[in-house]
Amino acid sequence: MTPASNEQLGIIRTERGLTIAGTRITLYDVMDYVTAEYPPKFIRGMLNLTDEQVNAALFYIEANRAEVEAEYQTVLKEAEEIRQYWEERNREHFARIAAMPQKPGREALWAKLQAQKARHESKA
Repeated sequence: MTPASNEQLGIIRTERGLTIAGTRITLYDVMDYVTAEYPPKFIRGMLNLTDEQVNAALFYIEANRAEVEAEYQTVLKEAEEIRQYWEERNREHFARIAAMPQKPGREALWAKLQAQKARHESKA
């Protein structure tokens, strides 16, 4: 496809990657929903897009599946690396916060929070 035909479809390449023209939504955002097998109407609602924008994105993804899938996998890998970096970087900070003494008068709130946390962990 030529760049002119891509513009007609509403898909452009920006510094963020393949993007729906006139939005900050990338095709990788759409791919998250496509791989989860959500219907186009749901994608439209979640990303606040028009039918034309969703159709253009889905058409582009199908027409260029190998290219988009390769870029999507790269984006997922980079996102995971960033998540791991920040989790490791903040681990000590969160441990210091958890070790801080509780503020007086919040004992009931703290007990309620601990009970909810225990219920959540027991369900997992």
